[in-house]
Amino acid sequence: MNRSKGMALVITGAAFWGIGGTVAQKLFQHYQVDVNWLVTTRLLIAGVLLLSIQFVLKDRTQILGVWKNKKVAFQLILFGLFGMLAVQYTYMASIKHGNAAVATLLQYLAPAMIIVYLLLRKQSNFTRGDVWTVSLALMGCFLLLTNGSISQFSVPAPAIVWGILSGVSLAFYTLYAIPLLKQFDSLVIVGWAMIIGGIALSFIHPPWQIDLSGFTVEAYIYLVFVIIFGTMIAFWFYIESLQSLAPKESSLLGSLEPLAAVITTVFWLKVPFGVFQWIGALCILMMIVLLAVNKEKNSESAVTIEHEVNPS
Repeated sequence: MNRSKGMALVITGAAFWGIGGTVAQKLFQHYQVDVNWLVTTRLLIAGVLLLSIQFVLKDRTQILGVWKNKKVAFQLILFGLFGMLAVQYTYMASIKHGNAAVATLLQYLAPAMIIVYLLLRKQSNFTRGDVWTVSLALMGCFLLLTNGSISQFSVPAPAIVWGILSGVSLAFYTLYAIPLLKQFDSLVIVGWAMIIGGIALSFIHPPWQIDLSGFTVEAYIYLVFVIIFGTMIAFWFYIESLQSLAPKESSLLGSLEPLAAVITTVFWLKVPFGVFQWIGALCILMMIVLLAVNKEKNSESAVTIEHEVNPS
């Protein structure tokens, strides 16, 4: 029963993550919601909710305890600004200029980036699995962005740039978060990181500065979904699934996130996807599955905690 519960939680969380990106695209395109405002609001509310869950269900002393060590506090601030905020903003900006499917798939190039980084730093050996992983990532990215034609990109350039930056940001905070997650519960680290990022972005776009006169009931429902289901519940469900599933199983099932983003973007928002783009999406999904299957054999690749601090 515990294993079935864990599988249900991670599948639901991954689906919420993927659908949340598509719903955000709906807000950008149909209600002209400002990217800065949405990221700020999403981070602040989700961060407070995650710390509230920690306070009620887990060790509440960690919430303030994380600030007692100056070194840890400094690392947490850097993680919040250059990890969490960077990932959230670049991901949403990629959706704004393109669509949720492409943004999510580009973000999932991060594991391949991590492998290349560790190889260049000589912290990992190059294996046959690495060859397949990087090859699938490059091929998938090429087909996804060009639809098989190098003469014309099928995705707007700003969406590509923001999407690649999202992958780079995800790779950075995946590696940077490791020592923090070894000392404190992930809910505490991610909750505070979201609040730090939200506060920083508030100086650029305060969350209270928005014109909601054009918002319909539908728009409010979408907004609640992005913040509550697409961020807070999605993350919480994934973390809870680790109580009854192996990290490899959770990560494998977590690959449903980009699949959910692609399906909802194409069939709900009616965004056209060419044949070669579907093949490219399949390549990236295969890369994710390959990484998840081989994760226990390649624990030094530092991808194990990727979903534990999921940015999307």
